[in-house]
Amino acid sequence: MYVIGTAGHVDHGKSALVQALTGIDPDRWEEEKERGLTIDLGFAWLRLPGGDEISIVDVPGHERFIKNMLAGVGGIDLALLVIAADEGVMP
Repeated sequence: MYVIGTAGHVDHGKSALVQALTGIDPDRWEEEKERGLTIDLGFAWLRLPGGDEISIVDVPGHERFIKNMLAGVGGIDLALLVIAADEGVMP
């Protein structure tokens, strides 16, 4: 099983993409839902057509939550870079 971690600027749609791919909302906390902002690591999984499973770790994109972001990168095999088409690459 591969573990994929999201990467990208705040508000570029990392959590929305995870939910679209898996059907699982990675934002678990009520505060995350109210603010529309990922605060802590979110988790989802996906079964591929061949039967293999992929785990996805949705990490926060806001610089205030860098500690939470770093806590989730230890076991990640691949990164899924998400860039908002209407904003482009951000610092």
